[in-house]
Amino acid sequence: MDHKAPLYNLDLFGFTLTFNLANVLMITVASVIVFLIAVISTRNLAMKPTGIQNFFEWVMDFVRNIIKSNMDWKTGGRFHVLGITLLMYIFVSNMLGLPFSVVIDDTLWWKSPTADPTVTLTLAIMVVGLSHYYGIRMKGFGGYSKGFVQPMAFLFPLKIVEEFANTLTLGLRLYGNIYAGEILLTLLAGGLATGVGGTIAAIIPTLAWQGFSVFVGSIQAFIFTMLTMVYLAHKVSDDH
Repeated sequence: MDHKAPLYNLDLFGFTLTFNLANVLMITVASVIVFLIAVISTRNLAMKPTGIQNFFEWVMDFVRNIIKSNMDWKTGGRFHVLGITLLMYIFVSNMLGLPFSVVIDDTLWWKSPTADPTVTLTLAIMVVGLSHYYGIRMKGFGGYSKGFVQPMAFLFPLKIVEEFANTLTLGLRLYGNIYAGEILLTLLAGGLATGVGGTIAAIIPTLAWQGFSVFVGSIQAFIFTMLTMVYLAHKVSDDH
């Protein structure tokens, strides 16, 4: 369970950058899978969608409803593609480590990329950063700044703390749920390797926990996308 990470150090201009090659691999795999789903879903469009096109249109409508529940469509429509991308990418990333893991020479190569806090916190920083960017772009710096001093100016320090807290909770919530699920699956898989009795005893709990982990992974993808739209709405909508 306590496996090493495949780290690669790159010396650049006097600085040492450390890359986790497993994260690079799994981020690439998740991105390719989402890209292929998008391409296959839209390759042969039909007026009466079936199969994977029908699924993708359901995802589009699902994200559209999330946006409409937080802001008017005229304002939030521009975030539709962002929401679809986040929902699909995080869902696929959450699922990658459930069927199996790949360990070579005590080095973990295959896992869910969202089971690493570096990945989830990077996603959270991107989302919060985008909310500030669009807040300034759509409301101007003056209108954007008012959000930090309304309804009362003395709340400004709390608003700053809130931005950091939002970033941490958004990233760590996703990481904690996915990492905990994979840890328990690893413990159950250890039971499968302890003989016939351990195998029989661990099969049903393993299958049950995998099913529950699929549910948790789906919910976490939804929560991350929902909170992204909430944060964007707070920055770009006049009624927040």
